[in-house]
Amino acid sequence: MTDSQDKSRIQDPSKRDFIKQGARLSAAAALMALVPPGVRSGAWAAGSDAPEKAALKIGFIPLTDCASVVVAAVKGFDKKYGLTITPSKEASWAAVRDKLVNGELDAAHVLYGLIYGVQLGIGGPKKDMAVLATINNNGQAITLSNQLRAKGVSGGASLAKLVKAEPREYTFAQTFPTGTHAMWLYYWLAAYGIDPFRDVKNIVVPPPQMVANMRVGNMDGFCVGEPWGARAIRDRIGFTAVTTQEIWKDHPEKVLGTTAEFVERYPNTARAMVAAILDASKYIDDLKNRAEVAKLIAAKSYVNTDVASIEGRMRGQYDNGIGRKWVDANSMKFFAGGQVGFPYLSDGMWFLTQHKRWGLLKTHPDYLAVARTVNRIDVYKDAAALTKTPLPSSDMRASKLIDGVVWDGSNPQAYADGFRIKA
Repeated sequence: MTDSQDKSRIQDPSKRDFIKQGARLSAAAALMALVPPGVRSGAWAAGSDAPEKAALKIGFIPLTDCASVVVAAVKGFDKKYGLTITPSKEASWAAVRDKLVNGELDAAHVLYGLIYGVQLGIGGPKKDMAVLATINNNGQAITLSNQLRAKGVSGGASLAKLVKAEPREYTFAQTFPTGTHAMWLYYWLAAYGIDPFRDVKNIVVPPPQMVANMRVGNMDGFCVGEPWGARAIRDRIGFTAVTTQEIWKDHPEKVLGTTAEFVERYPNTARAMVAAILDASKYIDDLKNRAEVAKLIAAKSYVNTDVASIEGRMRGQYDNGIGRKWVDANSMKFFAGGQVGFPYLSDGMWFLTQHKRWGLLKTHPDYLAVARTVNRIDVYKDAAALTKTPLPSSDMRASKLIDGVVWDGSNPQAYADGFRIKA
């Protein structure tokens, strides 16, 4: 090889880049040709903002609130933003965590508190993580067994009375040590004077296995997302003691989570992924689409249960299994005019306060700094602009929980230390 031949290979990056860019644009154009014309409007420009990685594997657990990921893929909202999302059904939250950390999954429908647990190194190997958007508010429940009902238990106060009057090893299940269900369960028990670590026993059970485990007597109660609370009632093995929206109205629940490394490497993809999820969430929140979505996600490849167990509570039609029926205005929300998706810093900080309260964190973290690192409000705002999703006026919000205590993110250390029952 002559010097001139060698130089021509080395010194021709513009030609090489041009060919690569042309190939990308051709592939993008071919991809967009598959999208119905009505869905193409407002889509990505196929230029410098095109997704760096178009084919995505997004993990999910069989729960009603995985609907945004499934709908984004099945209804073609991913194609609108130059993506092809493949939903990946996972067996447990631990599996979701491991596959996110090792890169087998690009992103996941995942517990808010799991992402923070990994970020702090208390929910598995420490790794920098990212919350891109909140997927849903509300829609979880605490179910108690019919055996407790036979003892006169109907809610928190009567459960506390029984635990004190007839001490034994009462067992309650949640789905991941730093996750949302653990925090809802602990908060609710403590609100009625039951110490979740000293007065009862806690175990971890994957969501789809909750009903089967209660049926064989492995637990007295569990906290999990729908449809498994409704399914326990349909199977006549338990009843709903409280919904999580009764513990905290419009609480944060699942998020679109990934690693910080993924966001840094694929910023356009991250923005496009949030945009696709926001569009899917708008579609789901239209009540006229709920029956179709319930039928879609009930399939074996997704939640794998009967449609009725999903659709009723998805429409806000509740029956607690022991005589109370109501229409819940605060049932599972996916969009709510753009109020659901914003990753409020105060939401992320709340999980840290509970991790400290229950001894998972030994010392107080820098609550605000951690939330600012994990919650990628910048990515969310870009996606919100792309989808014309309204933004809140503040990165913080205030809420009053079931015990009357207000959380607004202003003094997380005092909040975490202020509870009477804590580790």
